[in-house]
Amino acid sequence: MKSTGVIISVIAAIGIVAAALVLGNAFKYKYKASNTINVTGNAKKDFEADLVNWSASFSQKSMNLSAASDQLKQDRELVKNFLINKGIKNSEIVFSAVSITKDFSYNTDERGNSYNTFTGYSLIQSVSVESKELDKVDNVSREISELISQGLELSSNSPNYYYSKLEDLKLALIAEASKNARARAENIAKEAGSSLGALLKADLGIFQITGQNDNEDYSYGGVFNTTSRHKTANITVKTSFGL
Repeated sequence: MKSTGVIISVIAAIGIVAAALVLGNAFKYKYKASNTINVTGNAKKDFEADLVNWSASFSQKSMNLSAASDQLKQDRELVKNFLINKGIKNSEIVFSAVSITKDFSYNTDERGNSYNTFTGYSLIQSVSVESKELDKVDNVSREISELISQGLELSSNSPNYYYSKLEDLKLALIAEASKNARARAENIAKEAGSSLGALLKADLGIFQITGQNDNEDYSYGGVFNTTSRHKTANITVKTSFGL
């Protein structure tokens, strides 16, 4: 009986010690977790694109495929000469393959039967210009309508603007946002009568590029503006510091 009582007492003592350790560690973890500061750093920079891409398409239609092809070839030379005369380099001009489709009109006879009538061949070709001479391409995109007055059926798109050193810009903004997060955390800790400890965690936010002076909303998946020549890059870094 005595040995049984001793064993029960030992087991009870071990249980009490184990419970004390668990509670102690839980308190220690809770204290440690609450003894942190969470801060989001931000950095942004205005910049100008250094690469532009512009495209347009022109077309011809004829009942005779060969005639339509010959006319489209003449139009292509007309477009090319126009671009070169505006200062665009020949190496910057790219013509796509010609797209050919057969067109039909859909009709119904007096008995309600449907039938198709061949109306001709439609040939479409596009041209694109990629250049670092933004002003020249901008002028071309505005003046391309001159070709329409010469009988060319042409549709022009708006230029798209890009930045060739985007990765360098992103890395610089990450460093700046990280410094901004630490500065904010240090200020909060100082005003609270504490001192900032080591960095515990850092998460990179979404990289956003918007047009300058545009009311573009940031999105969860990120914004990448290509329609504005002048842009603003923005990035955030979420950090946790010990105190």
